[in-house]
Amino acid sequence: MTSRLFGRPLAAWTGAAIFAALLFCASALTAQPVSLRLGGMELSGEAVGYDGTYLRVMTPGGEVTIDLRGADCEGPGCPGADWIATLRLSGTPRLGEVILPALVEGYARSRGFSADRTEGAEGAVYTLRDAETGAGFLSVAFTVKPTEEGFEDLLARRADGVMAARVPTAAEVAAAEAAGLGALDGPGRVRVLALDGLVPVVAPGQAARRLTLAQLAGILGGTIRRWEELGGTGPITLHLAAENAGQVEGIARRLGVGMVAAAVSHDGVDSVSAAVAADPGGLALVPLGETGFAVPLALEGACGIVMAPRPGAIRTEDYPLSTPLMLFLPERRQAVPIRDFLAWLPSPEAQLVLRRAGVLGLSAVPIPLAEQGERLAAAIAAAGEGTSLADLQDMVGFLRDKTRLSPTFRFEEGQIALDPVSRSQFLALVAAIREGEHAGRALWLVGFSDGLGSAPRNVALSEARAEALAASILAALGGEIPEGTGLNVAAFGEALPLACDDTALGRALNRRVELWAGPPG
Repeated sequence: MTSRLFGRPLAAWTGAAIFAALLFCASALTAQPVSLRLGGMELSGEAVGYDGTYLRVMTPGGEVTIDLRGADCEGPGCPGADWIATLRLSGTPRLGEVILPALVEGYARSRGFSADRTEGAEGAVYTLRDAETGAGFLSVAFTVKPTEEGFEDLLARRADGVMAARVPTAAEVAAAEAAGLGALDGPGRVRVLALDGLVPVVAPGQAARRLTLAQLAGILGGTIRRWEELGGTGPITLHLAAENAGQVEGIARRLGVGMVAAAVSHDGVDSVSAAVAADPGGLALVPLGETGFAVPLALEGACGIVMAPRPGAIRTEDYPLSTPLMLFLPERRQAVPIRDFLAWLPSPEAQLVLRRAGVLGLSAVPIPLAEQGERLAAAIAAAGEGTSLADLQDMVGFLRDKTRLSPTFRFEEGQIALDPVSRSQFLALVAAIREGEHAGRALWLVGFSDGLGSAPRNVALSEARAEALAASILAALGGEIPEGTGLNVAAFGEALPLACDDTALGRALNRRVELWAGPPG
């Protein structure tokens, strides 16, 4: 017979074709030698993954994927009768120590499976079993380490996915593509599991009570080293927990800081909060709700806008220190038990698990106009040459009978492409529309901009982004909106700023498309 690999005869394989063949993901195997015979052809290498049908083999020419139903397999790397699907996840302790283990346990409960937990050398290992037969069918193994080391494990085939508290760097994306893992920042490669928010905290006796984003960037980058520059006294001591170091690194990068300054290192967030509370010059960034006896600092822009870490502002990412907690999965075929687990993650049961774990999920939450007084007050205070009070009255009149929903869409720097969190929100919104969750009401994509440039230009830019997003939603739905659901576009430019425009991060927060829901018609 003639064996084929994704439509290409085995005899026609070349080094380039073999390298290009890695398009799908298999469950992990420990890399061990295998020899495969397909018709009159033989192939040898190390087995690096299997999904129940397809075996991934690392050969001298690259990685190939073989359908074992048409092949004879010999060697210790061949999957045996006791094979079960395995998902190895490596990366940030913020996900690997509590949140994802809780999700695995929640998934097992919701499906009536048993979940056996053992402690591995670098993290927990779960085996999910059929409750009646006791047969294992899925293993999820966690390796807890900094985010950058999680990406290194993925490149080295020691992990099937990365638990990340930040988006990959350009170098990490390039390395993954060069290794045949596809574009880590491409569509479908990132799954945003939850949203977290960091809060700057200080000791109770510290005189400074507010920071601007520029000042926070100076502290993280080491250019501001004394509290005298911020209204306090003494040297600044930065404290950092290994548990959320990736989150702090991600915030620093968004603030334009290439590398976080030297800091006192701690194992956990609780010890960081306690150390800062006892250190008159201490400062740290800790998750909302884990401040302990340390005192949170308000974030205030140079224009006077105060940015508070409220749950609603974290869900919408209007709060500048919101951080997504993500899974990065390369372009590989996944075994059915793994696909089922990943498909469960956006479910209401999973969202409840996330809430109990102290983070916020991606489910759409209503935010009535009556609860948005602070940002309306900031808009009125900022009204002037570009946006008049009459413009604000028109905007409020338009929004009065509508409710904002938490999904908010933001864009890559200088692009119309959505950022990773927004891509996840986009897919969730498309699914919700398709399943009829918004039937009986009109959805509005409302565009806003930063304040750079003229007011008419900014209205046009914000409208263009909203229209592009609406067109993408329509295309994803096959060209038709389900009957009973409306999809409309509006734009108000710079009329409703969330942050000051004096930093790149502030401008990025202001460039957004919000989702609002109103009565049909």
